[in-house]
Amino acid sequence: MEAFGAVIGLSGITAMHFWATLIVLGIGWNFGFVGASALVLETHRLEERNKVQAFNDFLVFGTMAVGSFSSGQLLANYGWAAVNWVVFPPVFLGVTVLLLVSLMRRRGALLQVDANC
Repeated sequence: MEAFGAVIGLSGITAMHFWATLIVLGIGWNFGFVGASALVLETHRLEERNKVQAFNDFLVFGTMAVGSFSSGQLLANYGWAAVNWVVFPPVFLGVTVLLLVSLMRRRGALLQVDANC
């Protein structure tokens, strides 16, 4: 969703482009945050979850604060297009990691099926 929002932002600088970009970005942020929080909690024991959740939230919102200040500098120095282009490397990295994890889980599931046969 974030990449789609960046594509909308790159396609023009009218008020509608800004509004559409913000709406798509908000929806993407919501799904990404909720999904990532659920994945983080899946990887830890029940007694660790509160501390892990707190640390994850600290990292997410700390990074978000740094990103907010950085985007202002980026916009002032390089323009709107640069702000939108910066979105693609983290999205690519995230999609790559999710695909690798999915492949590893499928491979693990296949190995368990073969071991049970």
